[in-house]
Amino acid sequence: MAAQKDLYDAIVIGAGIQGCFTAYHLAKHRKRVLLLEQFFLPHSRGSSHGQSRIIRRAYPEDFYTQMMAECYQIWAQLEHEAGTQLYRQTGLLLLGMKENAELKIIQATLSRQGVEYQCLPSEELKQRFPNIRLARGEVGLLEKSGGVLYADKALRALQDAIRQLGGIVHDGEKVMEIKPGLLVVVKTTSRSYQAKSLIITAGPWTNRLLRPLGIELPLQTLRINVCYWREKVPGSYGVSQAFPCFLGFSLAPYHIYGLPSGEYPGLMKNTPDEHFILDRHPKYDNIVIGAGFSGHGFKLSPVVGKILYELSMKLMPSYDLTPFRISRFPCLGKAHM
Repeated sequence: MAAQKDLYDAIVIGAGIQGCFTAYHLAKHRKRVLLLEQFFLPHSRGSSHGQSRIIRRAYPEDFYTQMMAECYQIWAQLEHEAGTQLYRQTGLLLLGMKENAELKIIQATLSRQGVEYQCLPSEELKQRFPNIRLARGEVGLLEKSGGVLYADKALRALQDAIRQLGGIVHDGEKVMEIKPGLLVVVKTTSRSYQAKSLIITAGPWTNRLLRPLGIELPLQTLRINVCYWREKVPGSYGVSQAFPCFLGFSLAPYHIYGLPSGEYPGLMKNTPDEHFILDRHPKYDNIVIGAGFSGHGFKLSPVVGKILYELSMKLMPSYDLTPFRISRFPCLGKAHM
């Protein structure tokens, strides 16, 4: 048996934004938590690195828009605790043809959820944002609460908060083996630990940890191309000029996201972009899995972390988890278990 000092209420594997928020919620609730990261922090191997991310409530699905309401509150709370700015409101401009189905669905969702937005017909769009070249017939929908999250700052703030709350963060410590049981044993390159529950938020390394536990999820590592475009007129696409984040629907099947210049002065960021997995292991109910976040998980991580904390502590989840259950994948039959 491991020494008592190596026994935790919960171990979280993976110190990306999801794992950090999970550990943060556990530590906030006075749980003894260990956060393990295979690489030395900070690193750029996963999907949580970089200086900026878009935050928005504009989604086709009501449940994401509902979750984002609490996310904004928790981001503000973390910002207050850290004493540093983590979010900047710029607005989010959605661009598409007037008849675009997804744009219509998002507008309907925002209306149902009481989110403030403004419809911009083509002429008004041209006047308001003259430095955007529009396609003929393209219209806009401006979600006023959209903006930029400062990702690197947020990760540092969370890791500091976890430590201040009594949590332990071990980086440069790769997990080599997981032994299920009433107490889960986690063996790393350095030592072994025991915990009442285990939360796996290991990004593209998730299935490497799950295969020995008899399950493989249909996860696909998503590579997102990030481009920086030099401004012809320096500052014209900056936050100071009220240039918003934007999301274009005109290049189906891809979405094109853009952020105002800020990470690198004079350069503007663009990226192309379903549902997460938030569930317990089908066989071991004290092993919780959070996966499938690449593309739009960062902004939702405050609530994702809360849900993973609730699952690990056997509490009633704050949200309906039907869209996020492992059981929605019919391919995961007994052969995978």
